Amino acid sequence: MNDKKQLVFTNLIWRFMERCGAQLVSFVVSIVLARLLEPELYGTIALVTVITAILNVFVDSGMANALIQKKDSDDLDFSSVFYFNVCFCLVLYAGLFVCAPLISRIYKMPDLVPIIRVLGLTIVVSGVKNVQQAYVSKTMQFRRFFFSTLGGTLFSAVVGIAMAYMGYGIWALVMQQLLNAAVNTAILWLTVGWKPKRMFSFERLKGLISYGWKLLASALLDTVYLKLYQLVVGLKYTASDLAFFNKGDQLCVLVVENINASIDSVLLPVLSSEQDNRDSVREMTRRAIKTSSYIMMPIMAGMAACAEPLIRLLLTEKWLPCVPYMQVFCVCYALYPLHTANLNAIKAMGRSDIFLKQEIIKKVLITAVILATMGISAFAIALGEIVSGVASLIINAFPNRKLMGYMYRMQLRDIMPAALASLAMAAVVWPVTLLGLHDIITLLIQVPLGVVVYVAISAIFKIESFSFMLGIVKKLLHRG
Repeated sequence: MNDKKQLVFTNLIWRFMERCGAQLVSFVVSIVLARLLEPELYGTIALVTVITAILNVFVDSGMANALIQKKDSDDLDFSSVFYFNVCFCLVLYAGLFVCAPLISRIYKMPDLVPIIRVLGLTIVVSGVKNVQQAYVSKTMQFRRFFFSTLGGTLFSAVVGIAMAYMGYGIWALVMQQLLNAAVNTAILWLTVGWKPKRMFSFERLKGLISYGWKLLASALLDTVYLKLYQLVVGLKYTASDLAFFNKGDQLCVLVVENINASIDSVLLPVLSSEQDNRDSVREMTRRAIKTSSYIMMPIMAGMAACAEPLIRLLLTEKWLPCVPYMQVFCVCYALYPLHTANLNAIKAMGRSDIFLKQEIIKKVLITAVILATMGISAFAIALGEIVSGVASLIINAFPNRKLMGYMYRMQLRDIMPAALASLAMAAVVWPVTLLGLHDIITLLIQVPLGVVVYVAISAIFKIESFSFMLGIVKKLLHRG
């Protein structure tokens, strides 16, 4: 069990490094491109990206998770899914290619047609990459993700910035996104040992689809609903309200995606390998919740406490209205590790039917919350996300009471030390903003102070997750 825990932690570090590196480069590139290109170009790309993001759900969800979850998946399973994915993606792209003129008429943007058709190629690339990603996750080779993602991100960044300087306008953004996906895929194909074999089984595919389609439907619901809050704010309130709402969310997502994607991709294959051992799945899920909460909660609490000087320094005074939105979203995203761990446990136990039912219930709940808050204000809609987030957590954790004996009170007990320590840290850090110092000085005081206070609380009150992580780090350093 100790070796398994260390394997999880090591791969989690690789995945986290990959996500952080990619996000950091993307963040820098977005700033540079934003300075070189007009804002409306980003709006055009955003319209196409929404469409491709929804279509990519059909590629990235369901079948890959089915391969990871299946305990004895072999070359026949992987090859069957690969050929199915490629053919399916070609059909999706053909549909998008044909519908491009119709989409451009709906948006009243005739120049959108070639952009849709070129950027839509990312769907085909995803189909080629998807099974390789599943194989990497299944075999716990997450360092492969690190090199492929950073390679694609860096190469596409250089090309995108160069094209922007040369005056290619919107095509700089198009090629940056397309090359990112293409180079990422090429590196995976060169470095991962698995290649599709000349074999195919409808019977195997049928079994995988029976599990995967429910996850696909869940992911599709989730992706559509992720856009719903923004759609309602944009329709009901001003463009400025939408901008502040989005920006407050984006700054939190930049951090959360790194940690949550790392946990999500590492946890499912590990839990799936132990799916026949109910107690083992419960203990690993508990460890995931304890450790990820210990990491995520102080980061979100710290960002909420430092929100004002951070926003003013990065985005200037004109963006200060997004501060309360950012603070609200920090509360929402602090709970994300609990969602991830509970849902991965359900998937690992092979209960995709429960997963789909949960998603339907949660979407009904979210709709009710949006309807209740949309007539009040944009900020009320943001506050509604806290309500729906807590309710969704209760729904996500409910099946695990019976599936593996992980009760509500146990989960609350597991996260409480990190939650209380994070709140105490934020209470110490926030008053520094009242001193009226320069924003850089304020942040240079707040960040180290927050780290020291959180670590000190962890050591004084002997928080178990602190001792666990410290022990793992010492082992890794000793081996190095």
